[in-house]
Amino acid sequence: MRRNFAQIESQAGIAGLIFYRNLFNLDSSLRALFRSSIELQARKLMESLSFTITSLEDPKTLVPALEALGRRHATYGARPEHYDTVTEALLRTFSDVLRSSFTRKTRIAWKEALTFVTETMKRGAARTEP
Repeated sequence: MRRNFAQIESQAGIAGLIFYRNLFNLDSSLRALFRSSIELQARKLMESLSFTITSLEDPKTLVPALEALGRRHATYGARPEHYDTVTEALLRTFSDVLRSSFTRKTRIAWKEALTFVTETMKRGAARTEP
């Protein structure tokens, strides 16, 4: 995964934009949740992914950061069902960027990692006061 992400990260600007294209193609209603430019959002996304990938083996750092990210996203209007859409948009983005390097085995590994990320974020979001 780290090697795949290095390939993605080398094209971070375009990968972030591809992600948002994929996301809004999957669910155009999500566009309303974004108040800043997509370019800025794309940069933040890639920074968050980079932090997550580098911290995967350090749960004491990663889990609280993901829970806090989930709480923050809840205040923006993100709902639990949005996480599946985001995961699918990311997987499509990785496939678009990595092309033939995005094998079935790679997809499974990314899906597993993204499930951990989204479940942790949802747990954090559930602790947000309404």
